Parts: sequence; structure tokens; C-alpha cells
Amino acid sequence: MATTHVETCIQVRPVHALLSCTLLGALAACAGSAVERTPPPAAVAPVPELKPGVPAGYLGRALPDSLALVPPPPDPKSPAFAQDEAIHATAQTLRSTPRGALATADADLHFPHAPTAFDCALGKTITPAATPRLYLLMQRTLVDAGLSTYRAKDHYQHERPFVHYKESTCTPGDEAQLRNDGSYPSGHTAIGWTWGLILVQVAPARTDALLARARAFGESRLVCNAHWQSDILAGRTVAAGTFARLQSDPAFVADVEAARKELAAAPAPDPAKCTAEAARLAPITGTL
Repeated sequence: MATTHVETCIQVRPVHALLSCTLLGALAACAGSAVERTPPPAAVAPVPELKPGVPAGYLGRALPDSLALVPPPPDPKSPAFAQDEAIHATAQTLRSTPRGALATADADLHFPHAPTAFDCALGKTITPAATPRLYLLMQRTLVDAGLSTYRAKDHYQHERPFVHYKESTCTPGDEAQLRNDGSYPSGHTAIGWTWGLILVQVAPARTDALLARARAFGESRLVCNAHWQSDILAGRTVAAGTFARLQSDPAFVADVEAARKELAAAPAPDPAKCTAEAARLAPITGTL
């Protein structure tokens, strides 16, 4: 992707930066993929858009600086990288298990699929019809959390495990783009952990389940062979910075409050789906 395309596409990145179409393809920002338009809630100011039907983040250029927030990735000869390698080996044993199927589902950041990863932990279905403000909140914060990783990603250009070992991932169609997109920090993890923290704000009674699911969402990148453990940990740090910065944004605060109010009337998720998800989560909690 040319730099000028990136700047035209996102308009919140420095001109020299490289944006992952895999990461933000969920909002059609680069690839032009279809996005289910969120119905505009009544009496709400118009939402800025990256392109028609694709909502922008809340923070614009006021993103936390991931290069300042996280240390360099582990040196290949360090004990920290040896730990990354050991966790990589363990995670790959889960690829052909139900946990691997969940990891593949978690890799898909396209809407309306992506928010449904948190339905069971939240105890409510997240859809543009049932929870329009929450749905929009998750679309917009995907942009903020994902873009917040790129100062460090672009600086370090850390090699991903599937490239390092000449292996495959759970999403072969994304591999060409992932090869040119830095591994450190993990953008998927930053998005998932940011979503988990926001959903705790919206539904504090579900704190434990939501944060456990957010943790698993990031660890799915280990199972998918797309990230190292150090990438996951750094992604959570960037997410914490993004979440903290969002608290001072009036539009974000208003959307959180609106999401709390609309959640009460939202339907519960399918119990069968939640039973299956619980079984898929079980192996990783005792392993990684």
C-alpha cells in the first residue's frame, strides 16, 4: 500500500506511517469491505467518518504514544525471547483443538462479527439493532486502540512468529499483509483489551467474565501464530493508555452512558453458543 493511500484512507496517521489493512479492514478503511452501517441514534451529534459509513475513532491524532509506553521487544538471545518461544510452542498445540477454532473466530475484526466475541461475557447480544450506541462505541474504539499501536509497530518492525518459523497461521488469507505489519505490540490484543475495559464500564457487574474474555481474545493471537507473548503483553499496555485517554473525551463518555441505558433491553445471547464458548476457553486458561 502506498503512503499516500494510507494518508487518504485513515487521515489520522503520520504521512510516513504504514497502516495494516488487516487490522482496520474491519471498518473497510483500507480494503473497502462491507460494513453494516450503525443506525444513527436520535439526538446525537454526527459522527466523523473515515469514509461513508465507516466511523472514525474518538481520539483523532490525540492517541497515546506506544513507542513511549512499551519497552523494546525482547532481544533474540534474551530469556524473555526464550519465554516467547516456549509459549509459542505450547500455543501451537492448541491449533487443531476447539480453542483453535475460537482463535480463528477472534481473528476476524469485521463488523458485525467482531463484537459478538463478548456477547456471552456480557450476557447481552451486541448488534446495531439491539445496542446501536454500544455497537458504534466498539467500532470507534477499534480505530483508536488499533492505531495506538503503530508508533511502536512501525519503529520496531518486529518479526511475527509464523514468519520466524516459516509456519502458517489460522488466517492464511491475511498472511501476506501480516508479513509487512510489525508484530509488536499486538493490535488485536490492544483492541480486545480496550473493549474489555470499556464493557466493564458499561456493565461493571460482569467485570470478571469480560476481562477473562478480553484476555482470551488477545491470547487467541498466540494460538493463531500471529503474535508472541511479549506482543500480547505490550498490547494490553497500549490498551490501558488508550482507555485512560478516552475517559477525557466527552463524546466517548456520552456514548458509554448511553450504552449502559440501552443494555437493559438487549436480548441475552444464545445459551448454546455460550456453552460452546466456555468449553473452547477452558484449555487455554490452564496452559498459557
